[in-house]
Amino acid sequence: MARFPRPSTPRSLYTLYTSPSKTTPSHSHTHSHSHSPTAALLLLRHFSSGSLARAASKDEKEPWWKDSMSRLRNIGISAHIDSGKTTLTERVLYYTGRIHEIHEVRGRDGVGAKMDSMDLEREKGITIQSAATYCTWKDYQVNIIDTPGHVDFTIEVERALRVLDGAILVLCSVGGVQSQSITVDRQMRRYEVPRLAFINKLDRMGADPWKVLNQARSKLRHHSAAMQVPIGLEEDFKGLIDLVQLKALYFHGSSGEKIVTEDIPANMEALVAEKRRELIEAVSEVDDKLAEVFLNDEPVSSTELEEAIRRATVARKFVPVFMGSAFKNKGVQPLLDGVLSYLPCPTEVSSYALDQSKNEEKVTLSGTPDGPLVALAFKLEEGRFGQLTYLRIYEGVIRKGDFIHNINSGKKVKIPRLVRMHSDEMEDIQQAHAGQIVAVFGVDCASGDTFTDGSVKYTMTSMNVPEPVMSLAVQPVSKDSGGQFSKALNRFQREDPTFRVGLDAESGQTIISGMGELHLDIYVERIRREYKVDATVGKPRVNFRETVTQRAEFDYLHKKQTGGQGQYGRVCGYIEPLPQGSSTKFEFDNMIVGQAIPSNFIPAIEKGFKEAANSGSLIGHPVEHLRVVLTDGASHSVDSSYSQILCSGCNSL
Repeated sequence: MARFPRPSTPRSLYTLYTSPSKTTPSHSHTHSHSHSPTAALLLLRHFSSGSLARAASKDEKEPWWKDSMSRLRNIGISAHIDSGKTTLTERVLYYTGRIHEIHEVRGRDGVGAKMDSMDLEREKGITIQSAATYCTWKDYQVNIIDTPGHVDFTIEVERALRVLDGAILVLCSVGGVQSQSITVDRQMRRYEVPRLAFINKLDRMGADPWKVLNQARSKLRHHSAAMQVPIGLEEDFKGLIDLVQLKALYFHGSSGEKIVTEDIPANMEALVAEKRRELIEAVSEVDDKLAEVFLNDEPVSSTELEEAIRRATVARKFVPVFMGSAFKNKGVQPLLDGVLSYLPCPTEVSSYALDQSKNEEKVTLSGTPDGPLVALAFKLEEGRFGQLTYLRIYEGVIRKGDFIHNINSGKKVKIPRLVRMHSDEMEDIQQAHAGQIVAVFGVDCASGDTFTDGSVKYTMTSMNVPEPVMSLAVQPVSKDSGGQFSKALNRFQREDPTFRVGLDAESGQTIISGMGELHLDIYVERIRREYKVDATVGKPRVNFRETVTQRAEFDYLHKKQTGGQGQYGRVCGYIEPLPQGSSTKFEFDNMIVGQAIPSNFIPAIEKGFKEAANSGSLIGHPVEHLRVVLTDGASHSVDSSYSQILCSGCNSL
């Protein structure tokens, strides 16, 4: 597969003639559109004879993709339920010109927000599936994934954050840091995603952004500071003061599209000075360059501060906090500027793959189109035209009609159609390069598969899939609809790794398992709507788990004398909880010094502890995040056997 676009004079001319003038993300862009046919003719003359060779050598120093990659952002919008994620995305699409009118999530017009394309989403006013879109802001291309807030759909957030370079964590100014905010933040840490925080709903009664900021510091352990100060709160919320540029911003027009910049109100100058100093202090704690300026008591310019915030945010040492009200159309444009200014482009984020030909050795990917194709299928969806596979391209270029290799299955497949997604709408494209998020049709694969051009055998690390927590017995009302029912369950299992289907051996019923009651209810409703199959549903059964909360010693003696060979085994040690966030569920350590218990009995003891952990003492559910340490014991040369030692291990728990 060719790795570079074919160089040609028309291509070079087109690139030069259409390339936008460079702008810095923090300043408003003013372009000069003074291109003319004469200029094009001069460019053509410039590329004639020896000039083309000189231009080619210059291009070698400055790759063709460099400007395009630096002007690309991949971001996700995540938060707790009803914090305003979809409303914020709707405003972003409106201000960037992707949509021409704003519709609310539960609007009276019945249209619903653009990113909530499913009928169920519009009826219930919640996001069920993550939706991808793209837009352009100040000559930067921004790919956005809007994710659900309910914990039931946590896999949608998980796989979105797995492939994104940056994120916006939306917090409600009244509710503050809530349960799902903590879950989402943990997922962002897991995938090492730099983030901005956006305190939304400043127009609501009881809004207190400073309380929320302190909660983010204490509950989420964010090293953060406010980037803005609101001018008024609740009903009096009028605008924002930018602490970097030291300007007051007011949002006029029917949809807040006209930004008016004014001087800081005199009655707020003291508060602004205090909050700006707080911002500089917070950033200088994690950025040496700014710390030097700050400690020397030199004035910090807005450019120096902006650069320091970017360095600290990209390094995940600092979280800039923006404010506003998406519903009232205030504060969204400065947040977009913040995405460009402070979140990384694809080349600034380090990604690595596992080389299957070298025993899964870690390989750092360049993240540029200048290499072999490496792409991860992170989401599957059954569309009108067959299976739609969402791909994040980490390296190389993908073209329509190319053959690509599925490293996980070993299959070679052709790409019949390549599209960019805008919620449920598609735009056909001919090619895409590293850093972009695209979708392909007609490619049979599973979620988490890695595709390459065949020149390398790399696989990307898979995403974390949580275990189901609730089960339901479900069966179709009509026996004739069994085929459609099975088809629906198979499709949903492929699309959603947290949705599992099993068969109860005793009753013969179909058991569906998922992340919660809402999760399973939505799937039962989708089976009814999309496959016209009515199903009867049994009572929910919760898959509880038990764990230990603190260290406890054990010393158990198993001794039985029944005439003839007796039974004897003794085990001593302690159990303790594994560290929080540990991926292992059970750990066994043998710390016996000497031969108190012969080494051939140790596997039996471990097996006994594992069997005992399958049923806890509280309610009989499996015990997880448990570490068992064996420190001493005793055995008998005649009366001890494998089964008795195993029994000792079982009973000691």
